[in-house]
Amino acid sequence: MKNTYLTSHFPILSILLFSLSLSIAAEAHISQWLDTIGIYSGMLEFFSETGIKLTFLFLLMLSFFMVFSALKLIADTMMELSLLFFSNDVEGEVLRKVRGGSWIYLIGGLTSLLFITFPPGIAVVFAGGSFMYFIFFVYKVGDSMSGAGMFGMVMFHMSFWCVFILAVAYAAARLYNSFMASLPI
Repeated sequence: MKNTYLTSHFPILSILLFSLSLSIAAEAHISQWLDTIGIYSGMLEFFSETGIKLTFLFLLMLSFFMVFSALKLIADTMMELSLLFFSNDVEGEVLRKVRGGSWIYLIGGLTSLLFITFPPGIAVVFAGGSFMYFIFFVYKVGDSMSGAGMFGMVMFHMSFWCVFILAVAYAAARLYNSFMASLPI
């Protein structure tokens, strides 16, 4: 069966799998932290333990789903912009070739479920999947670009993601520092 839409549901499944693995890991850490500071026992007076865990799991999964969906939207936009700027393909054939890479993230999402007790492992699986997808992307679009176009496309992606990650880290550091400065010590 050779249908171009056969793998169209893989991105949402990948997002759900990564969100689930991170949510389970975060829920365990949050429950342990709330128990350590003594809030969890007070919550158990009003809600069942299962209800608390499921509520945390749902809210965390929703949050991670939104983050991964936003990253997917940004990545798709950057990929199509780079093809617009640097590719010689005007029919969209390259875009059809690249869709097959959704298998990489699906396998990564399934693998991330093995690391629910080790959140850095989930991050490594996601980063490794992203790197493998980038290699797959460069390999698939290589035929439709010149050497200079390929260099420009790689630099375009690298510079965008470096700036994006640095901007998020800077904003998080500023928020953390302003929070710490506001504490009465």
